Parts: sequence; C-alpha cells; structure tokens
Amino acid sequence: MPQAAQRQAEPTLRHDWKVAEVEQLFNTPFMELLFQAQQVHRRHFDPSVIQASSLLNIKTGGCAENCGYCSQSAHHEKKVKLERDTLMEVDAVLVEARKARDGGATRFCMGAAWRNPRDEQLDAVLEMIRQVKDMGLETCVTLGMLTAEQVTKLKDAGLDYYNHNLDTSREYYDKVVTTRTYDERLDTLAAVRQAGINVCAGGIMGMGESRTDRAALLAELANLPEHPQSVPINLLVKVPGTPLADSPDLDVFEFIRTIAVARIIMPQSYVRLSAGRQNMHDEAQALCFLAGANSIFYGDRLLTTDNATISHDRDLFRRLDLTPAA
Repeated sequence: MPQAAQRQAEPTLRHDWKVAEVEQLFNTPFMELLFQAQQVHRRHFDPSVIQASSLLNIKTGGCAENCGYCSQSAHHEKKVKLERDTLMEVDAVLVEARKARDGGATRFCMGAAWRNPRDEQLDAVLEMIRQVKDMGLETCVTLGMLTAEQVTKLKDAGLDYYNHNLDTSREYYDKVVTTRTYDERLDTLAAVRQAGINVCAGGIMGMGESRTDRAALLAELANLPEHPQSVPINLLVKVPGTPLADSPDLDVFEFIRTIAVARIIMPQSYVRLSAGRQNMHDEAQALCFLAGANSIFYGDRLLTTDNATISHDRDLFRRLDLTPAA
C-alpha cells in the first residue's frame, strides 16, 4: 500500500475509551493480543529501535507525600531508613549527564523528592535543564506538583518532558496515596500539556490492584486531550519498610498484557519498560518489546532502587538485534 494511502487508512486516535473496552483487550488471548500490539507498533515505529533514558535522583528523601511504594516518603523514614540528601549541585548533575550521554542515553531525567518545589529550588533545576540540553540530550524532570508560573519557567528553560505518573486507577488510588488527590495529578498534567511540554505519565503495576484497575488507568491516560508522549509502565519494586512491600507478586504475563494494551490504545506514544526490569528474565523483557515497549530506563540505578546494568542491557540488545535510538 502506498504511504499516503496507508496514512489515510490509519484509524483516528481515540480519546473516548470505556474501561470495559480496555478490559476486553486485556481479555484477548495472549498470543493474539501480542500480534495486534506488534501490528500497531510497526505502523508507527521501527520495531528494532529502542529509546534509552537515564534517570538521576537530584534530591533524595524527605518527601511529604505518603505514596505506599516509595522509599523517599518522610512517612516511611523510620522503617526504610533512607538518608536524606539536599539538592545536588549543578556541576555534579552535569557529570552524571555526560556519563549517561556517553553510555548511549538520549534523554536525561532528573527526579527530586518534593511534593512541590519552592521557587528558589526550581531556579537550580532550571539551570540543570539548560546545561543538560546544551550537551545534546533531551531533558525530563519529575518534581511533584507545579504552579502555572513554574510550568512557564520550565518551558522557557527548554524542558522537553515532564513526568507525573497517575500510578493507578482513580478507584484504587486511595489504597496507594492519600496526601495528594487524583485530580491534583491531572491538574499538573494539564498545566504541563497546555504549556507545550511533552507529558510523561504512566503507572505502577503489582500494587494489589485488579485487572479492571489496570484497564481504568490506561483508559484515563488514553482519554487525556493528547496521549502522553511517553508512557512509563513500572512493575512495583518492593522496598522493605514501605506499606506496599508485601503486595502479592504480579504474574509477568499480566504485566506484558499491560504493555500490549498500552501500545494498542496509545499507538503513537513511547511505551517505556521502566522500574522492575532487574527482576525480569531476559525472555520476559523480550516479550515486552514484542508487545510494543520501545523505551527503557538505562543505567544501574533508578532513583533509590537497582536497575538492570548497562552491560547487561547492551548484551540483551545485541542478542535481540535491537538498536538504541541515535
């Protein structure tokens, strides 16, 4: 089919998904679901190319939120025993950004454990963004909730992506966090989107939620006015001392189903295989890529938890004939 005709044949991106429709996709026989997801993936992306992002914790611990999965919450400090650190110096961040770039990452993500940043804290982050961009890297930050004025400053500094996950469904949300409402998360995403900054928003699987909750989360993301440009799908990393540390294990095939459904209903988004990879066999990761995941977090650490090592990822890419995005 000629390219022009193929573009005309593409279905219109939907923003009206019903949870029952998304759950029906989850219920599709596994092999058929992966086949559908791979077809969608190939219409929009090169299936042999993987985008690699690096994530650095630029301020550790002491967060006022009580997210049940997070080691950095001040509510869990006595049990987790994570030492607080102040905001990193700009020069120290740049050292890590160079390492990430030289290691093959094309996007550098910076995370700070804040409920919402103060303006003077944001000023230092703005300088980090400007200088990291000067290295030729895409920039992403996750800083908590923002005011409209702060969003404007981030846009003016040249920020490419803002990460703010919804975590789970609206119905299950209060089982995970109670210090911030679901609508407050959506308000931050709306402000970022309206400023013209790319949205990075996804969730965490394996926190005790049901399949219906997973379907509802993906429907919520797909029904935003624009699909998030990046959709991180995380598998819960069970940090001892956090309230969700004893959550039942999620079947890996259910996780892969989630990747596939995200690909089908958000066909033009980068679907990122995120936290939890260090506990996955290579075969499971390969199925995630087959299901439509085309982005990973690259580096030995993700905020405060371990990640698959760079050497292991390079070997896995070689074995799967995958090429990191230039």
